[in-house]
Amino acid sequence: MSLEPIPDIQLPLFVYGEPAENIAELLPAVWNATQALISPDATTRQRGLEAVLELGAQRASPLVAYLIAACMSDTDLHIRRRAIYIIADLISIEAGGLPANEEIRKVIIGYLHSASEKIPYNLLEVALIDPFSEASIFQIFNVCPLAGITLGKILADVKNPVPIRQKAIYFVGWVGYQEVLPVLKRLLERLETRQSEQYTMSFAAKLRQHDDEILPALRIAIERLISG
Repeated sequence: MSLEPIPDIQLPLFVYGEPAENIAELLPAVWNATQALISPDATTRQRGLEAVLELGAQRASPLVAYLIAACMSDTDLHIRRRAIYIIADLISIEAGGLPANEEIRKVIIGYLHSASEKIPYNLLEVALIDPFSEASIFQIFNVCPLAGITLGKILADVKNPVPIRQKAIYFVGWVGYQEVLPVLKRLLERLETRQSEQYTMSFAAKLRQHDDEILPALRIAIERLISG
């Protein structure tokens, strides 16, 4: 799937701290845009998201920021991808950048903590289609410590696609979820034992299809967690 890079987020119209009368003039447009975010039609939701960005309302309203955070679970991967970039931008505080209002950051981080069981898989799916999203996904995971437990469950579940499990392992190592280290070690030991038995005993159970592709990612993540 070919994806264009996400452009820098511009915030030209609706800036936190504007005079109340200026904000009041834009409220109908903000209302229409946020209503579009909950439309059953994906195209309408996408247009609503772009309208919110054009207004800059995600930096002025905790409610709008919350609704965008909820878009990280959208069934449409492109909307989900866009929301991830926006949310990462709102929670990041970088030198030379414009940090979001602290209340907005608190609302988003609170949402991430309460939704930690649902969000990780959604983010991993986006990482698979857009490698450039990984830095934004890292920022989101980095403020969501409870997500490590869910990532551990995802990477250990053989029913999940191997690429999803690989990405889960990758982010566990990158973010530094130390509590998942025992899970990684057990999985590595099990796969290495099964692989070794294959070489020595022809009747030994074979590795599940493509499970051997997980081994390099496991070793790298374990090394990161131990050295980090």
